[in-house]
Amino acid sequence: MKRFYKEAGSAPAEGGHGVLLDGKPVRTPARALLVTPSAALAQAVADEWQVQGEKIDPASMPLMRMVATAIDRIPANRSAVEADLMAFASADLLCYRATHPTALVERQSGLWQPVLDWAALRLDAALLVTQELVQIEQPPQALAALQRRLEALDALELVAVHTITAATASLLLALAVVEGELDARAAFEAGQADELYGLEVWGEDEQARARLDTLSGEIAAAERLLMLARQP
Repeated sequence: MKRFYKEAGSAPAEGGHGVLLDGKPVRTPARALLVTPSAALAQAVADEWQVQGEKIDPASMPLMRMVATAIDRIPANRSAVEADLMAFASADLLCYRATHPTALVERQSGLWQPVLDWAALRLDAALLVTQELVQIEQPPQALAALQRRLEALDALELVAVHTITAATASLLLALAVVEGELDARAAFEAGQADELYGLEVWGEDEQARARLDTLSGEIAAAERLLMLARQP
């Protein structure tokens, strides 16, 4: 799509703060008004529009995409999104450990066990850990606690959690970012522990590094969404 506006900005709107293109309100793909809970987030979305060149590149606008998703998809599909996240919880990455080599075993334990301990203490979700390849059945009470936590998230938080969970294969890592227990970099390093270890041992691979950079960017954008939404 060619750029069709000169200036992007933000302004107070009913229910929060809107994004404007040449003074006209931006709408989501479903044609709803794009309104954010904070002025900071609205301006950050406007900045994504402002830096576009002659052609608009949606891939370079993660905040716009996530805000639009929260508005268009979460209200009508919240149960399905939560169910998808709970499927990750039932087979959370952090619960499946390597048996060798020793360096990888120790790295997984160092990165993952503190998050599991935090989830057990703060979320009342004590998940079981295995070194077997077969999926284990997690305690129903732990899964119920995670379900309750998801139900307490607002739409933007849920989108951020889904983004991070998809990038890390771990609902626990995503919730740790939402709760401020981990930052985006730590979540990325934990979620991609095996892949990063492989690059260290076997050397850099261009395609693998590009994939990891993409995942790191997605997690960072989700963290930024959370931070901006919580500002005035």
